[in-house]
Amino acid sequence: MEITVSKKISNIAPSMTLAVDAKLKQMVADGIKVYGFGAGEPDFDTPKYIRDAAVCAIEKGCTRYTAAQGTMDLRKAICAKLERENNLKYEPNQIIASSGAKHSLSNTFAAILNPGDEVILPIPYWVSYTEIIKLNDGVPVLVPTKKENNFKMTKAELKNALTPKTKAILINTPSNPTGAVYTEQELKDIAEVAVENELFVVADEIYERLTYDGKKQVSIASLGNEIKDLTILINGMSKTYAMTGWRLGYAAANEKLIKSMSSVQSHAVSHPSSITQYASAAALNGPQDDVEKMIQEFEKRRIYMYERINAIEGLSCIKPEGAFYVFADISNYIGKKLCGVKLNSSLDFAQTMLEKGHVAVIPGAAFGADNYIRLSYATSMEVIKNGLDTFESFVKENLK
Repeated sequence: MEITVSKKISNIAPSMTLAVDAKLKQMVADGIKVYGFGAGEPDFDTPKYIRDAAVCAIEKGCTRYTAAQGTMDLRKAICAKLERENNLKYEPNQIIASSGAKHSLSNTFAAILNPGDEVILPIPYWVSYTEIIKLNDGVPVLVPTKKENNFKMTKAELKNALTPKTKAILINTPSNPTGAVYTEQELKDIAEVAVENELFVVADEIYERLTYDGKKQVSIASLGNEIKDLTILINGMSKTYAMTGWRLGYAAANEKLIKSMSSVQSHAVSHPSSITQYASAAALNGPQDDVEKMIQEFEKRRIYMYERINAIEGLSCIKPEGAFYVFADISNYIGKKLCGVKLNSSLDFAQTMLEKGHVAVIPGAAFGADNYIRLSYATSMEVIKNGLDTFESFVKENLK
């Protein structure tokens, strides 16, 4: 018998970022020294008070099922955080906690999309957005942006992408992979289009605390009641609190949407881990000193990596304003040979760099921008310095 799979699933591409990370880990396991700039994962330990809260929850026996939307304590903590930090007033019935921000996005599109509905998505985009939309029978509408505008979608570009099938706009600020941060005026422009056309705005704010040079993340939902009612705000614990493996994301939205998302989640996973929920409530309610220290360290790495990359011949990048990525332009390398391999794409470059240069980067093709590579500075300064030295030497010696 021939094994067949769903046509929908056969059109879904695996995560290129996770594939690179898996290859890197296998090379390390084989005893090969590799410098990794791939995965977007803080290299800090989860703060001790959060870990202690998890242990306490286990000792108290808080290991049973919770409500599908999450514990009331956690949802109240999220509401308090949104009011304190984002000038947003939500009630616990307008919050749902999920197994990571990626899961929150999946629940969101399951709740709002009908087959053929279009979701506007600026390029470059995070690798999983397109696939999550397609998994939920939606159609990603990709909008090219300009480097000179820090890869941010303008009001005109957004309006040109509208069709009668447009259902939602997805924005990610600060951005993965570019580090761009939308200004308040830029968000007002997007909000105006969304309200005029009654479109949902899915606002992925997972990197909101990681901004630099005085930039401040503004939540689009805070710009008025009309846009708030159309916004599904996505956030989570992974990046801010170094809790990637804990898997806790959340969404805030209109109560009707949250009920629909809760219905989906109740059948898919019931609810996120009870232990993680207790730890996350402690993270949101507790001291933020560890977060500030982490941001300060990222700032040092950001400046060093930005200057170092622009000093490498043939390579350039814009200065990231947030998150922990640099999006480097490799168009000067395309068409040449690296270690005898013809570089027809960013994938060719990334594969050759990893397998022969022993430096892991993510090809821009994963983000819809094939003349670029993404490098993460969520790693130690030692790795950054030695890795970029290795990168530069390898290119200098082997690019023809």
